[in-house]
Amino acid sequence: MPSFPPPGGVTVCEINRDLVVADSLSEDRAKEAYGDVLGMVFSPIPFQPDDLLTKNEAPAAPEDAEPAESVPRASLVSTVAESLKQMLFPSCDPKLLEEFDTQKVSWNPHKHCLAFVSGKDQVTVHDFEDSDSKESCILTSEHQKEVKAIEWRPNSGKMIAVGCKGGICLWSASYPGNVPSVKSGVTSSSFGAFPRGSTGQWILVDVLRGSSTELVSALCWKPDGRYLASASCNGQSFTIWDVSQGLGTPIRRGLSSISLVRWSPSGDYFLTAKFDGTFHLWETNTWTSEPWSSSNGYVTGANWDPEGRVALLSFSNSTTLGSVHFSSKPPSLDAHLLPVELPEISSLIVSRGIEKLAWDASGERLAVSFKDGNETYHGLLAVYDVRRSPLVSVSLVGFIRGPGEGVKPLAFAFHNKFKQGPLLSVCWSSGWCCTYPLILRSH
Repeated sequence: MPSFPPPGGVTVCEINRDLVVADSLSEDRAKEAYGDVLGMVFSPIPFQPDDLLTKNEAPAAPEDAEPAESVPRASLVSTVAESLKQMLFPSCDPKLLEEFDTQKVSWNPHKHCLAFVSGKDQVTVHDFEDSDSKESCILTSEHQKEVKAIEWRPNSGKMIAVGCKGGICLWSASYPGNVPSVKSGVTSSSFGAFPRGSTGQWILVDVLRGSSTELVSALCWKPDGRYLASASCNGQSFTIWDVSQGLGTPIRRGLSSISLVRWSPSGDYFLTAKFDGTFHLWETNTWTSEPWSSSNGYVTGANWDPEGRVALLSFSNSTTLGSVHFSSKPPSLDAHLLPVELPEISSLIVSRGIEKLAWDASGERLAVSFKDGNETYHGLLAVYDVRRSPLVSVSLVGFIRGPGEGVKPLAFAFHNKFKQGPLLSVCWSSGWCCTYPLILRSH
């Protein structure tokens, strides 16, 4: 039977398909549940969620959290309706982006270092390997306004790309003996202080500038870390940046209003999705593409399997996922779109569609958030076991409940290379970013 967290409980971790629950946020309970197995505990990180909420009121916070003030918001329904009238979204309302799988949480690929959007203009970075301090670092700059997406650069130590209004901020960690060079035009006052007891700091080393009116809402590094893809909800193309040169190449001018970009693990394929419900599959040798469309609404989330031969997609008006299977090797774009059923989402939860999804890089676990849902399941995060033999199939493991009453997941992501198994981090609307080890036996 799938694990279900009782009301008032807080999920701690998974142990072999059993989701462990505590009465409240507790490091002692985490140490007891998985501390000895992993040799460390991932403490919850507080933040102020006001600027990340899309509802008309902020939910109640847990007793040990600072209360968040209610922030008036325009009706999301009316926002979507008005935007659909515009068809190509020439002036995209940033609030609409909350419906899409913008990358607001990102793990460093090779370290226990987490970054997440923690406010309108700021990013929080927390290094779990820093035993001298439990404090986080806050990255802010006059160049960094209206943050919508973040992603760590692969194979580069500690560098973070931050998508915001007018461009992309590139931050790099600076330590004694390892001071990054700062590109001209970036003010030296743009930095984030490390916590007390640390000997380094974060420095804003470059700003990749686009149009001043564009809001960079989607980012994705090529797996080798050389190129960075970006897209804007109100832009006319997506851009491939040669980061070392600071040069960007627009791809397909006129392909406007892109909501999501995803590079395959091999780098051979690239996926873009648009606000109008279409998506494109690209091969990156010649940058040619095939357009696809769905009758189930727009793409709200997408991830690749470990080999880069299958892309898993969620849609706004469906509780069924789609898996795109390539029928031959790159650069061929021959592919088939097959359904992946999530029967519990429609039957138990009574949901209208999937909000966001995250697929573990090992291919073993899938996390899904859903719209609406009845009172019993509202605000929970569903976790699935995934099989690929050769088609994708899933079975429900259970549900994760966050800290606080009436909370919902705002953003979540897996660590791509955590050696002990899937590691999921979730930013909850109560103002806590919690990390959940999903500890599995070998299949």
